Amino acid sequence: AVMGLVIGFGNSSNLAAAYGIAVTGTMTIDAVLIGFVIILGWRWPKALAIVAIGGFLIVDLAYFFANAIKIPQGGWFPLAMGLVSFAILTTWKRGRRLLFNEMKRQSIPLEAVIEGLEHCPNRAFGTAVFMTGHDEGAPSALLHNVKHNQVMHERNVLLTVVTEDRPYVSAEERVDVTDLGKGFHRVIVHYGFMQAPDVPAALELCAPHGLTFDMMSTSFFVSRETVIPSLKRRMAPWRERLFCAMSRNAMSATDFFKIPTNRVVEMGTQVEI
Repeated sequence: AVMGLVIGFGNSSNLAAAYGIAVTGTMTIDAVLIGFVIILGWRWPKALAIVAIGGFLIVDLAYFFANAIKIPQGGWFPLAMGLVSFAILTTWKRGRRLLFNEMKRQSIPLEAVIEGLEHCPNRAFGTAVFMTGHDEGAPSALLHNVKHNQVMHERNVLLTVVTEDRPYVSAEERVDVTDLGKGFHRVIVHYGFMQAPDVPAALELCAPHGLTFDMMSTSFFVSRETVIPSLKRRMAPWRERLFCAMSRNAMSATDFFKIPTNRVVEMGTQVEI
């Protein structure tokens, strides 16, 4: 309703129509969400759940259909905004899934990479932290670094940040450290969906696991994917173009994970989805 007022609906009846549709639509959606909580979360008996949800829906749907006649008078605006938001969010979710699946398909087993790089003659001083979105295979930043720079660090850490389905994760549960041998470690950092990731702070929690970091001798390697549409249509063409535009304008991993910018090396790669 406020956005409708900003763009100017022309009179108060249009604004009231948009407000009525927005409020009653929200009430109906809330009733459906409460139903999911009652059935899946609280596990009420089905008969009792149907009675409870039905009571909410009868009232909410009555209000919604009473306001449905206002859709041509301005109620279309919140519906259109909801449809646009839904299209953007589902496109981002679908595109990210396709992107991760494609990168996982192209990845090389980490064990094979470690065996092949064991006798690498060029060893750089310090620690290299390779940010990766999945905990299997070798990250593309590692492969690109070896391919283009012909060098490997003395110690290499494969770091994955996982967002759990709970609001908060305690500091004691923050990190899992696995020694892969031959100078390689895998670190998985856990955060709740209400917490802001902070990779340098999380790395300090690795000390009790026998893995310490000196930020002045640690370099972070981040893979910067450039998404390009594929001839294999896994999404509608307009959704592919939308996802490509969203990927170009997304916040960089450096800022999101609060990594010091003077310690970051970005390795670019193109991925078809």
